[in-house]
Amino acid sequence: MQHWLFLALAILAEVIGTSALKASDGFSRLLPSLVVVVGYLAAFYLLALTLKAIPIGVAYAVWAGAGVALVALIGWIFFGETLTLPAFIGMGFILVGVVILNLFSSSTH
Repeated sequence: MQHWLFLALAILAEVIGTSALKASDGFSRLLPSLVVVVGYLAAFYLLALTLKAIPIGVAYAVWAGAGVALVALIGWIFFGETLTLPAFIGMGFILVGVVILNLFSSSTH
C-alpha cells in the first residue's frame, strides 16, 4: 500500500512541477523555476520508489493519465485555459481507465 502512496505523491509532485513550468515564463522567473526542478526531482524519485513494487506499465499509466487530467484541470482553473466538452469526456475516459486498471488488472496485485 505504501507504494501507491509513493505513486500518488509522485503524481502530485509532477503536477506541481508542470504547473510551475507554465508560471516560470520560460524559466525567466526564479521561484517558479525552482519549483519546477524540485517538483520533477521529487516526482522521479517517488516514481522510482513506486517501481520497487508496482509494474512499470501500470505505474506509468496511472502516473501519466492522472497527471494529464490534473494538469488540464489546473490549466483551466488557474490559467484560464479552455476545456471543451470533448476534453472533459476524454479526461473521464482516463479516469475510468485508471479505475479499471486498478480494479481488474492482475498485474497491479
